[in-house]
Amino acid sequence: MTSVSPPGAFDPVRFCALTTVAVLAWLVTPPVVITVMAGLGLWAYARARRQGLTRSRCVLGDTRLAMAYLGLVFLIGIALTVRGLLRGTSLH
Repeated sequence: MTSVSPPGAFDPVRFCALTTVAVLAWLVTPPVVITVMAGLGLWAYARARRQGLTRSRCVLGDTRLAMAYLGLVFLIGIALTVRGLLRGTSLH
C-alpha cells in the first residue's frame, strides 16, 4: 500500500539521495562518482533546456551556468580518474 504525504509535508528525499551518493563515493572512488553524477546532471540539464527550461531551482539559477559548472566538474572528474589510473592508485 502506498501512502501519500499530506500537502505541505516536508519530504527529506534529498538527504536519502545525497547519502547514497556519498556511500557510492566511499565504496568506489570519489572522482568516478563525481564524474558519473556530473555527467548525469549535465545530460539532465541539457535535456531540460531543450524542452524550454531556462531557470532552475539550483543556486546558480540560469541553466547555462548549471551546465557550465557540471561540465567543469565532469572534466575534472575525468582528469582525476585518469591520473589515479596512471599512478596506479587503488580504488579504495
